[in-house]
Amino acid sequence: MLRVQNLEVVYDDVMLVLRGVSLAVPEGKIVALLGANGAGKTTLLRAVSGLLDVHDGAVTRGSVSLDDRPIHRLRPAAVVRRGISQVMEGRRTFAELTVEENLRLGAHTRRRGAAEAMERMYTLFPVLKQRRGSIAGYLSGGEQQMLAMGRALMSDPRYLLLDEPSLGLAPRMVEQVRDLIAEINRAGTAVLLVEQNATMALSVAEHGYVLENGKVVLDKPSAELLADDDIREFYLGSHAAHSFRDVKHYKRRKRWLS
Repeated sequence: MLRVQNLEVVYDDVMLVLRGVSLAVPEGKIVALLGANGAGKTTLLRAVSGLLDVHDGAVTRGSVSLDDRPIHRLRPAAVVRRGISQVMEGRRTFAELTVEENLRLGAHTRRRGAAEAMERMYTLFPVLKQRRGSIAGYLSGGEQQMLAMGRALMSDPRYLLLDEPSLGLAPRMVEQVRDLIAEINRAGTAVLLVEQNATMALSVAEHGYVLENGKVVLDKPSAELLADDDIREFYLGSHAAHSFRDVKHYKRRKRWLS
């Protein structure tokens, strides 16, 4: 179990971004984390993967644990060795390197098995095999997303953290990425999927959390979240709300006026 308990994160010693967040990702499952821009989703992933200090952030309360062992004070390479890999928002491939060189870098924490892992990535992502000698910066957005996912999987993680994998992709490519996430999960890797695309995320996840202003405001099985009127109003409806809280206020006001 990957578990976040009562987590508080502060940037620059003054800006409180996460305010007591708790969530759990069971082994072998897909969990979705939804929320608007600025809700704290990326900060939570940084806390898990050990990247907070790069951005002048720090955990001030609570913990992140893997199999009941705290990991939120570990360096990023140590977190990867424990079995957690992250795909950052915007892909972050090494644009000047080839596809194969990018994949090799994903195996830097492995002592053996890199060649076998490379072949598995080429089986999972056939387009990467076709483009193995191409410069990563010249790939399409969808191909770069696959490369970023493949690079993260080269370390053979138990848990994969995905930050907005559908961002900027065409609808058909979003469906392809969703299917790849499901396939990765069927192969035994648990996934924490951070998304604004609620339809895509909840269609593949078993459970979902909604993050608002650094707090979890809703926590339900995915099917229940998809059927929740407030979720549908905020993520799928036409009302121009600034926050999930605004939607709930808006809907209460409609009931009062009726």
